Amino acid sequence: MKSITLEFSKLQILKDRERWRLYFIVVAEHPEDNDKMIVSTFPDPYIRLKPNKENIINFEPEGSPGADGMFVIERELPADKKIKARVYLRQSRDKTRNVGEALSNLQKTLGGDAFEIVTDLMGSGLPWLVVAKKAIPMIGNILGSMKDRDMGFVNMDERFGSEFKPGIKAERHTEFSTGEAKIWWKWSISDEV
Repeated sequence: MKSITLEFSKLQILKDRERWRLYFIVVAEHPEDNDKMIVSTFPDPYIRLKPNKENIINFEPEGSPGADGMFVIERELPADKKIKARVYLRQSRDKTRNVGEALSNLQKTLGGDAFEIVTDLMGSGLPWLVVAKKAIPMIGNILGSMKDRDMGFVNMDERFGSEFKPGIKAERHTEFSTGEAKIWWKWSISDEV
């Protein structure tokens, strides 16, 4: 069976400020249940960016052909060869942050539309909160009420067409919806699960 992988290659902050505590929130389709989505936040506690990095984070090591970036999703190729994946960038206003606590708080806020927190669901080792598809609009409202700074949203949906061959990574990049940051990512397909 074929599998798909999403990895982040690079992040650039497009603001003058040069000190950041950044983290991502990812919302994607559940790999086994079409009526559910999954949500995760990473890294734990956050990415600390200082002035000497000039607002750029490279998730891939330099000088290594075929090097990998930061793995986010790895799962079986969906039958319809499409996946929905949405990424939010946030700046933490707290000096401490805990992924488990963040997902538990989201679970409590969503109530009956949130299910269990699971790990290794997408091959990245991240904990994921399973939620009903109908709860997805509520997640946006919850994010809006958080005191952390909203740095925007990116749609990483992909249809795996003829350009995807095993071993070839399709590179993409775009700015977040606020125009405050830009991200580079790669989708790939392989014959291994």
